[in-house]
Amino acid sequence: MNKKQSNKFVGAHCSASGGVFNAVTNAQKIGAKAFALFTKNQRQWVAKDLDADTIDKFKRALDDSGILPKHVLPHDSYLINLGHPETEKLEKSREAFIDELNRCNQLGLDRLNFHPGSHLKLISEDESLAIVSESINIALDKTSVVKAVIENTAGQGTNLGYTFEQLAQIIDKVEDKSRVGICIDTCHMFVSGYDIRTRQTYDKTWDDFANIVGFKYLMGMHINDSKPPLGSKKDRHHSLGKGEIGLDAFGFIMNDERMNDIPLILETIDDTIWKDEIELLYSLES
Repeated sequence: MNKKQSNKFVGAHCSASGGVFNAVTNAQKIGAKAFALFTKNQRQWVAKDLDADTIDKFKRALDDSGILPKHVLPHDSYLINLGHPETEKLEKSREAFIDELNRCNQLGLDRLNFHPGSHLKLISEDESLAIVSESINIALDKTSVVKAVIENTAGQGTNLGYTFEQLAQIIDKVEDKSRVGICIDTCHMFVSGYDIRTRQTYDKTWDDFANIVGFKYLMGMHINDSKPPLGSKKDRHHSLGKGEIGLDAFGFIMNDERMNDIPLILETIDDTIWKDEIELLYSLES
């Protein structure tokens, strides 16, 4: 008997080295139905503009792959801090973020994943969260189409966005709520104190998410096991089933209709087994 068609779109964060179109090829090599990529070097502020040939190659490769634009989850530069307490550095981050949104739009993609920001111990969390919201408002006002998708963090250092309440606080002050969303990283979720290892704790955590943030905002997930234990606030990913979370949680996700039709992206530590991990996740569907 044929297995029913899956409504889950699993992939990984694929290298775009040599051109963004290569991320599509790399996704296909591992049997991905979704993928993430950087549209520029993630450790540099400025990159040369995407030229027409590169854009065309990417769109054609994506079209040929059968992967839909909504199942691609680009990630912005790690340098960007939209909650930066210092004016000059905040402006630099905002300009870079606007550029990233525009790059996604040029490639025909509809969402951009980013870490909310850090207060750097110079201002309070609440003040920094308000700056993040303001940054999103400014960026959305100067761009079109592409949604700003906030990733929950591990709560390491001075990073913001490690509780559902903080994510909701950012969204609350975003004016165009049709263009804001959330990406939940399972490792970050776990190390910031949200347990998903048993049916009971999984249901409790996602009920809290539904009540505090709302599933209408869930636009992607990063599927990672965790090296550190629950609540440790340390951001260290692990291969599926080899960390502190264990496989059951990923089975719950793969059978949860609320995670249908969004990109589910591996950022696990061994890219040589991503193909196997994608197959493993699909095998957990009942």
